[in-house]
Amino acid sequence: MLRSLLRRRKQSLSASDVTVTDKAEVHRAVSAAALGNMMEWFDFGVYAYLATTLGKVFFPSSSPGAQVVSTFATFAAAFLVRPLGGLVFGPLGDRIGRKRVLAVTMLLMACSTFAVGFLPGYSAIGFAAPILLLICRLVQGFSTGGEYAGATTYIAEYAPDKRRGFLGSWLDFGTFIGYAFGSGIVTLLTAVLGSKGMVDWGWRVPFFVAGPLGLVGLYMRLRLEETPAFLREQEAAEAEEGGAAEAARADDELAAGARQSGKGRLKEIFTRHWQAVLICMGLVLLYNVTNYMVTSYLPTFMTETLGQGEVTAQLLILGTMIMVALTITVVGRSSDRWGRRPMFLAGSIAMVVLAAPAILLIRQGGILLPAFGCAILGLLLVCFAGTSASTLPALFPTRIRYGALSISFNVSVSLFGGTTPLIASALVEKTNDKMVPAYYLMIAGLIGLISTFFLHETAGKPLRGSGPMVESEEQARSLVARSRTEAGRQARDVWLRVRHPGRHHADDTDEM
Repeated sequence: MLRSLLRRRKQSLSASDVTVTDKAEVHRAVSAAALGNMMEWFDFGVYAYLATTLGKVFFPSSSPGAQVVSTFATFAAAFLVRPLGGLVFGPLGDRIGRKRVLAVTMLLMACSTFAVGFLPGYSAIGFAAPILLLICRLVQGFSTGGEYAGATTYIAEYAPDKRRGFLGSWLDFGTFIGYAFGSGIVTLLTAVLGSKGMVDWGWRVPFFVAGPLGLVGLYMRLRLEETPAFLREQEAAEAEEGGAAEAARADDELAAGARQSGKGRLKEIFTRHWQAVLICMGLVLLYNVTNYMVTSYLPTFMTETLGQGEVTAQLLILGTMIMVALTITVVGRSSDRWGRRPMFLAGSIAMVVLAAPAILLIRQGGILLPAFGCAILGLLLVCFAGTSASTLPALFPTRIRYGALSISFNVSVSLFGGTTPLIASALVEKTNDKMVPAYYLMIAGLIGLISTFFLHETAGKPLRGSGPMVESEEQARSLVARSRTEAGRQARDVWLRVRHPGRHHADDTDEM
């Protein structure tokens, strides 16, 4: 009995167990990660807003509806290779480091997006034109497979425990700023050049902007340091290999994980952490179906299906993205205070209740009512966007975090998120039911609600497999002192249970 009680007793923290973050390094890490995400979503914003134009350039022989479906099919094809990118970059990031992999994904994303601007149209080289567009999209999708999971992992492993929600929300701030930047350029060009000018040459301009953005992002990422969590894992592995038995025993789990092969890590992900994988996929589905419905499909839905003007529809979605960007860090800070689960629960329930009214408002004529509908969807989206970057990395331990998150995230995005514009446009075309987007969002809300039910609260707590992260030496000393006090109380309770088992049981009964 004594051995069992002692085994369950919480060990006190030492000063070496607590990591004090460097404020400048944290800001640099957040900025570099967010810029990469901005680059990714700059491309998505451009592609979504140019869907109709790209359909005319690369699929001119099809009907207008078929052109849109063909363009979104090319858009969705990039998501089919994202799990492959996750399988390659994720475990690699767990083995060689987050920094190196994030630099590679940044380079690939920038080059593939930049290359689209040089592609000849269908009128110049025929069927080879859409094939080249598809190749560029596949490279972009492959690199993106290691981008978001790596960026969230990097920020989460650098952020202090009590501010992880706020700092993580800046990653998705970069997402919507990138989308707003890309869509803003397309909106401006469309207003100045008109539809004919955009088809002739204007569509190339936004893709050319990706080159300089990529160089800036690559420079920033090359200047980054590895995360404290990954460095601790490396140190544990080196201590084990060097024969430092005591250090190896202290970090035995991390050292074993560091020695695992990629195949061994994949096996561990799906055998020991399958529940976390399913929860992650459900939350990612909720976030990304909402995200791609609003950012990628809604502009085309409003112009091609509802018959609104291009510039009007683009301005409405652009305004929605700006609103999301302005509120996203507020939501991230709120999740640090109130918890991640309440944010996801509130958003999921609201999605089921408000999706249909929002689409009904968007279907009305004019600007005011559609603006209210877009605002509702934007507020629902920000509930998930401001919370995901701090919630998802906390589902997995350090040694497999990048790989597990890459695979879970990209499989879910590929099956459900990236296919949202394609499936929604095809269903609307086939059924002629303009409420299809609402039904789709309601189903996503239900799945998110189920996933959130099984989610454990992680706000303010250390990441799995890592020690506490604080902002100052004073906070570290306070945490260590509090831990020793708690450990002392537990040791006293163990002693009392051993010496006076009957009295301790009676005391518990009295308290009840």
